[in-house]
Amino acid sequence: MQWTQIYDPFGHWWLSTLVAALPIIVLFGLLAGLKVKPHWCAIAGAATAVVVAMMFFKMPPALAAMSFGYGVAYGLLKIAWIVLAAVYLYDISVETGQFEIMKESVAGITADRRLQVLLVAFCFGAFIEGAAGFGAPVAIAGAFMIGLGFKPFHAAALNLIANTAPVAWGAIGTPVHALAAVSGLPESDLNAMIGRILPFTAVIVPFWLVKTMVSWRETFEVFPAIAVVGISFALTQFFWSNYVDSNLVDIMGGVVSIVAVLIFLRFWKPKKIWRFDYDDKAPALPPPSDKVTDDMGGEWPADKFDGFLKVRTYTAGQILRAWTPFAILSLFVLLWGLPSIKLAMNQATTPAFRVVLANGKVRPGPPGWDVPYLHNAISRAAPIVTKPTPEAARYDFNWLSATGTACFFAAIVSGFLLGQGPLQLLKIFWRTLVRMRLAMVAISFMLGLGFVTRYAGLDAVLGLAFTRTGWLYPFFGTFLGWLGVALTGSDTSSNALFGSLQRITSQQLGIDPVLMCAANSAGGVMGKMVDAQSITIATAATEQVGNEGIIFRFVAWHSVALCSIVGIIVLLYAYVFRWAVPHGLQFVK
Repeated sequence: MQWTQIYDPFGHWWLSTLVAALPIIVLFGLLAGLKVKPHWCAIAGAATAVVVAMMFFKMPPALAAMSFGYGVAYGLLKIAWIVLAAVYLYDISVETGQFEIMKESVAGITADRRLQVLLVAFCFGAFIEGAAGFGAPVAIAGAFMIGLGFKPFHAAALNLIANTAPVAWGAIGTPVHALAAVSGLPESDLNAMIGRILPFTAVIVPFWLVKTMVSWRETFEVFPAIAVVGISFALTQFFWSNYVDSNLVDIMGGVVSIVAVLIFLRFWKPKKIWRFDYDDKAPALPPPSDKVTDDMGGEWPADKFDGFLKVRTYTAGQILRAWTPFAILSLFVLLWGLPSIKLAMNQATTPAFRVVLANGKVRPGPPGWDVPYLHNAISRAAPIVTKPTPEAARYDFNWLSATGTACFFAAIVSGFLLGQGPLQLLKIFWRTLVRMRLAMVAISFMLGLGFVTRYAGLDAVLGLAFTRTGWLYPFFGTFLGWLGVALTGSDTSSNALFGSLQRITSQQLGIDPVLMCAANSAGGVMGKMVDAQSITIATAATEQVGNEGIIFRFVAWHSVALCSIVGIIVLLYAYVFRWAVPHGLQFVK
């Protein structure tokens, strides 16, 4: 069975675009307007995509069914497994009491909520994004902030906003690798260009994050700390993406920004501690002694008592032990990200990963098993591609080399080191699985929706509508990346969907393709906070399932506003600073 995508079935581009957008309208309409639970929203959106693809765009039912199943399978292994394993590691940390020490170690640095959100949501979240990606930072940092005393709504919303600027290099640079693969442009140039767009937002987002919580005056009270966080992260992001590689941009940015702000806070403190009105308040002044005793009989040094938060003291060894699970997580994820290790694991456990043909040559195209009825059965056509191109559909069941497996092994090793037995670890995992079950359904159906959209050509129809904006295309092309992430929940998927289209359209309009392909990824990161997958993960991790619509409405305008800023930056590169678009760069070896 062979089928070529149709991009204007009604003969009127605006009507075809409206119909192609129906799955998105249903998804977000139910989520934000009718407050339907996210897994039902994802199911309804996916069903709408299948019906629209078959009824209006003439996609054969077998191809529609297989593309949906392929998306579900991809979502379970590539994304849901990461989130489940990351939350499992967090649950082990909580069960063993180590998370309480982690929480107190952060609270001991500062009791100011503004500074805590910078440390945890932005800096620590960026580190986790670089290591695991795919929703893990929202899940882990969100749960962390609840442990610090943030209300679940604040923990979820603030982490969604924070998880933007680092997303383009999530999971060891996966989005950049995908963008280079589909666009055919040099990865070093794309990586450098993204690293010349997003550092501006890396400076803006920490300020935006604090302003979301407090007034302008209270924001400027901690402006020095905001500047240290944003500038240190931005400079690292720029340097690493332009002169080193695309794998460790976020990890290094997160580490440098954490170290920078910790050193800075040893010499600078805000004039007053800012807390939420729902925080428990202790007496304004500590007793005149060198120690303070709480109502449970515990003692801590008076100089650690800020009038609001009772900070217990722990030894350096206790704090180091408490942070061990996340140190192990980082180590496992970094090892799993090394190409030599990943390739060895894939060749050992995934027979279809590397196939040698009868002529002695390695089979071209992506690795994995051919998806029945779907692989190379669908072709994209002009103007999306220059000539009809079959769409590959191979599923590499890389269960051992998957990032989620690295997170899972890290959790198991951490559990044993923290004194948990096999039976205890199994019970914790079961509780995690039960808590995350609906989130996993939502994630898998969201990917099913995204894959139907891709293979039916609905994404191309929406993308072509953006190409009609003429000289403003650099701005609206940035929103094309935003749309891709809002639709699929992944900057990687957005780059895979629209990378080729961005190159073709930009060349037709006389705009640098390196810039527009990079803009797809840079604009896409701002769509991360409104995609149903991320919102589902946030609510599941912060135990407020049912509030998805409220959170979506809260973060929606932040998402559009920040993407508009990225669009303006891209416009300036397109018409004013053309010389700043890189070509022919090579990474330092």
